[in-house]
Amino acid sequence: MEAFGLTTEMVIVLAVLALTVGLFVTEIVRVDVAAIGIMVLLGCIASLPGLESVVDVSTLFYGFGSNAVISIIAVMIIGAGLDKTGVMSAVAVWITRVGGSTESRIVVLISSVVGVISSFMQNVGAAALFLPVVSRISVRTGLPMSRLLMPMGFCAILGGTMTMVGSSPLILLNDLILSVNNSLPADQQMNAFGLFDATPIGVALVITGILYFVVLGRFVLPTVSTKVGAKSQSLLDYFNKVYNLDGEIHEIDIRDGTALAGKSIDELETAYKILIVATHYNKKTFMAPPRDVLIETPARLAVIGARHDVEAFRADFGLVELPELEKFSESLGASKGGIAEVVIPPNSSLIGKTGREIVMRRVYGLSPLVLYRAGDVFTRGKENMLGNMPYQAGDTLVCHTSWESLARLEKDRDFVVVTTDYPKEELRPQKVTHAMVFFLIALALILGTDLRLSLCLLVGALGMIGSRVLSIQEAYDAVGWNTVFLLASLIPLGQAVQNTGTAQWIADLVLGVLDGMPIWTIQSAVAVLATMFTLVMSNVGATVLLVPLAVNIALGVGADPALFALTVAISTSNSFLIPTHQVNALTMGPGGYSVADFMRAGSVMTVLFLVVSITMLNWVF
Repeated sequence: MEAFGLTTEMVIVLAVLALTVGLFVTEIVRVDVAAIGIMVLLGCIASLPGLESVVDVSTLFYGFGSNAVISIIAVMIIGAGLDKTGVMSAVAVWITRVGGSTESRIVVLISSVVGVISSFMQNVGAAALFLPVVSRISVRTGLPMSRLLMPMGFCAILGGTMTMVGSSPLILLNDLILSVNNSLPADQQMNAFGLFDATPIGVALVITGILYFVVLGRFVLPTVSTKVGAKSQSLLDYFNKVYNLDGEIHEIDIRDGTALAGKSIDELETAYKILIVATHYNKKTFMAPPRDVLIETPARLAVIGARHDVEAFRADFGLVELPELEKFSESLGASKGGIAEVVIPPNSSLIGKTGREIVMRRVYGLSPLVLYRAGDVFTRGKENMLGNMPYQAGDTLVCHTSWESLARLEKDRDFVVVTTDYPKEELRPQKVTHAMVFFLIALALILGTDLRLSLCLLVGALGMIGSRVLSIQEAYDAVGWNTVFLLASLIPLGQAVQNTGTAQWIADLVLGVLDGMPIWTIQSAVAVLATMFTLVMSNVGATVLLVPLAVNIALGVGADPALFALTVAISTSNSFLIPTHQVNALTMGPGGYSVADFMRAGSVMTVLFLVVSITMLNWVF
C-alpha cells in the first residue's frame, strides 16, 4: 500500500482533532460547548481561501436536522411519555414486591429490567428512573446502595447496545455510514443496520454483566455506608430536631376478632395520641382517612406517633407491627408523600376555624402532627388537641401529606407551603393506554416499513404530545439539549476527517503497525482504540471520529467495513473503568463510590465486554 502523504487540509484537520480531544479530556469548558466551538472553528477555517475543502460550509449545520439527532430527540420524548404515565413506576413496584431481600436476586431483577428499558430510551434516563427505586429497595432490605447501584448502572449502559435506538452511538451509526458511503465506490458501500441487528450482541453483553455481578459481586462491589434516601431522611431529622417529632411510619396488622373493630379513627387518635395517616381494607388503600371513619377488620393501619404511644396502642389491643412497610410501601413511600410545613397566612379564610370544622384531612389531604405558634409547639400529646385549636395567622402546621395534595395547596391562598424540596411530578396513569399505543405504533413503523428511523420515532413522539400524555413544554423539557448540540456539532468534524483523507492517512499508519495480523486481531485493536477514546471523551465524539477510520482500516485489510463500523459503535459503550460516562457519574455520589471502586469493578467488566462483543460480532455477522 502506498504511503499517503499529508496535505495542508489534513494537517489542519489533525490539529482540530487534537484540540477536540484535548478539550474533551481537560474539560476546560463543557463538552457540548467545546463541540459547538469546534464546529464554528471548522466553518471559519473553510471560509479562508484555499481551505474550502476542509468542510462544506453550506452544510455545516445540517447535523441539527440529521436523522440521528431527530431520532435522539424523539426517543427522549417517547421515554418521558412512558415515564409520565407511570409505566416505569409500575415496573419498579413489581421489582420491590418480588425481589425479596436476597442481593443476587435483586441485582438480577433490577439489572435485567433496566437493561431492557435502556434499549428503548437513553441509558442515563433509565438509570435516573431507577435511582429512587434502588434507594427504596435499599431501605427496605438493608442492603447498601453501593451493592446495587453499580450493577444497575453498568447494565443500563449495556442495555443501550440491544437496539439501534438504545444509545447515541448506535443511533448515529447509520448516518455516519451514509456519510462515508458518499466517498466510497458503489461496490464498497455499506447497508444501514436494522433496529434489532445488534440485539444478539446486546443481549449477550447484558447477560454477561448480570452474571459478572452475581458471581463476582461479593468481591468487586464495595460496601459503603451512605445516607439512603438522603432527602427524605434529612427532612425527618429536621422535624425531629426542631419539633421533637418522630416521623417514622408504623404498619399495624388488625386481624378479625380484635376489639378495635367498630372504633372510630378519632377515638383512637384521641386516646393514644397517635395519627393514623392511612388504612388498608378490602385490598384498597385509603390515604388521610377522616376522623369519623370506623375501623373494619381485617385491615392494616399506617400510624405515626411517639414510639411509646404506638407501643401502648399496639399492646392494649394485642396488635402486631410489621418489621417494615408492606401494604403502604408504595403509597407512603418517599416518592409519594411525607412530612411538610404549611403556614396559615393573614388573609386565610381558615383563621378562627379548627381542623375539625374544616375537615382538614378530607378537604386538603393534610394530617396535622404539630402546630407551631409564637415559639410554642403544640403536639397531639398536649391538652389542647390540634383538631380543636382555632387557627391564627402565622400558625405553622407540620403535617403528613401526599406530595400531590401539597402541590395543590401551593395554588391555595389559604396556605403558604414552606416545604419546597419534594417530588412535584404529576403522573398521568389515565394516559397509559395512549402512551403504549403510540410507542407500539412507532415500533411497528420501524419494523414494518422503510420509513426513516427519525420519522418513525417522531410519529410516536408527536402522538404522545397530541394525546396529551405530555404537554409540548414537557416534551421540550424531556430533551437533553446538551446531548443534541454535542452530537450535531461533531458531525462536521467527522465529515472533515473523512473528506480530507485524514481517516485514510491514520488508517494507513494503523495498518502499518498491524500489518500481517489476522483480521480479528485488527478488529480487536479497533475495539480497544474505541474503548480508550470513550474513556477520555464522549461516546458520541469517539464514534464520530473513529467510524470513518474503522471503515478505512477494514477496506485496507479486506474486511467488512460495516462490521468494523458497528464494532466502534458497540465499543464506545465500553465505559466502565472510570466514571466519565453519564450513568457512572449519576450513580457515583448516591452509591458513595470512589474512582478506585470503578477501576476495580470496571476493569474486569471492560475485558469481559471486549471478549464477548468481539466474539458475538463475528459470530452474528
